[in-house]
Amino acid sequence: MSQNTLPQEKSHLLDDILLILTMSVLAGCGLIYEYLLSHYAGRVLGVMESTIYTMIGLMIVSMGLGAFAARKVRCAFNGFVWLELIIALLGSSAILIIGGLIAITQIFPQLIADMLSLPPDMKPQGGLFKQLSWLAFNSPYLFGVLLGFFIGMEIPLIARIREKIHQQHLANNLGTIYGADYVGAGIGAAIWVVFLLSIDISKAAALTASLNLIVGAFFILRYWQHLNWRKTFVGLHCVLALIIVLMFSYGNQWLNQMNSLLYLDKVVHTDKTRYQQLTFTERHMGLEQDNIINFYLNGRLQFSSIDEHIYHDYLVAPVMAGSARHEKILIIGGGDGLALRDVLKYNPKNVTLIDLDSELIDIFKQPEEQVNPRLARQILQLNKNSLQDERVTIYRADAFIAINQLLKDRQTFDAIIVDLPDPSHPDLNKLYSVNFYARLKLLLSGDGLIAIQSTSPYHAKDSFIAIGNTLAAAKFSHVEQYHDNVPSFGEWGWTIASKSGASPLTRLNKLTKLPVAHQWLNLAILKAAFIFPNDFYQNKENIGINILGSHTIYQLHQRAWQDQQGLN
Repeated sequence: MSQNTLPQEKSHLLDDILLILTMSVLAGCGLIYEYLLSHYAGRVLGVMESTIYTMIGLMIVSMGLGAFAARKVRCAFNGFVWLELIIALLGSSAILIIGGLIAITQIFPQLIADMLSLPPDMKPQGGLFKQLSWLAFNSPYLFGVLLGFFIGMEIPLIARIREKIHQQHLANNLGTIYGADYVGAGIGAAIWVVFLLSIDISKAAALTASLNLIVGAFFILRYWQHLNWRKTFVGLHCVLALIIVLMFSYGNQWLNQMNSLLYLDKVVHTDKTRYQQLTFTERHMGLEQDNIINFYLNGRLQFSSIDEHIYHDYLVAPVMAGSARHEKILIIGGGDGLALRDVLKYNPKNVTLIDLDSELIDIFKQPEEQVNPRLARQILQLNKNSLQDERVTIYRADAFIAINQLLKDRQTFDAIIVDLPDPSHPDLNKLYSVNFYARLKLLLSGDGLIAIQSTSPYHAKDSFIAIGNTLAAAKFSHVEQYHDNVPSFGEWGWTIASKSGASPLTRLNKLTKLPVAHQWLNLAILKAAFIFPNDFYQNKENIGINILGSHTIYQLHQRAWQDQQGLN
């Protein structure tokens, strides 16, 4: 009796190990699919935080529905193999399909306008076209629901398979399966953060889908005798393996080509760093004029070579002209080296630049090693090779944390320039907080000035005013704001403040001209920029300040952006 029982127990042990490991791997894959879709949807929709939460919530609900639906699967063995094939196919192709849907709905109105010879202001963009575009941009949620539904079926099917193998009810079956699920999800999260976040999103999807396929293949080999469509399963696995290889090899190229349709000009370089998507476009202006280079982060324009000098003149000139000295300068952000280029005109002894994205810095510091030769020459022509200047010290770090080391070293700076993207993400919001500004104040010399990029006073008025209010709450003695039109952006604004002594505008009024000639700006235009329309600050007292954790400026900026897009 005991001799017959012993081999059977060993067989069950091997099956249990296989099924528990399978559940762990699949749980990790499921979590990665959530992150992949959330990450891509956030970039497409531009509302990263709410998109992630919405996607995860939808997928969890869908997983619950899938768990209920698993009861309808008659054969758990056959159902499980079909399930992994479906998940692998959806997981590997979802992002590519989403990109294709968005691209089609964006170019379709233009195709119709060209076919009917319609003028640009009559391009069909409302009604059905607007609804189709809305559906395409929200299609990540559809794929999240589908993937969540099928992923939710995995646990019930594996639990049924274990009991079929044991030929009895297992008291701790669900606890064992759920334990493997939780551990696997944790491992999947670690793999996402450490590895997958830094590679192309299409490659990450293909690698994850390949694990589903491998699990299905092992399952077929182990439980061959329980399956009905054996040759069909083997054939489909081979076909899907080929699809996944193609997705891994060419998916990013296809995705970039579809994303390129969203830009007005020709995309000449695109790259995904650990933190953001970088895109360069080029517009040919004829033989006698330089081509226009535009640079985008996550689809949002950061600068255009045709007018970036206007933006950077306003960012750099007032703070440098109004500061008593120019020996030590601190720049927060500005990894493109354009603000640094203008700062170096004032002959500082040392400039410290802090930017989080190391890969972005490399592109602008040594473009000949990162991009095509033509674009590399244009980048160096723009920033004048400023990032390689021997007077510049670069910290590749989160400025929110990195300035603590500067404080610890008791460093002070004659002027501080904060050149960060708009507060369109919760991670950026902390760099617009009272806490951050108060610590920057400690780094500023007594007679120094600080200047901050402050979004659009026209399109995001409350967010713009909130930046000034927040800077005042950090106890800067004088806080002033100014604005002008930058053609690529529209009406744009900046904030400037002094730690003590005279206000920035008072200092500028004492000058007869700017100490350094700028391409666009002169003293008269600069002084006029401090004048705002009637009643612009009428509601200033009712606009809050951005305390760390409050997300005030982020929420104001998002609300304004949604209003502009007609989403509210």
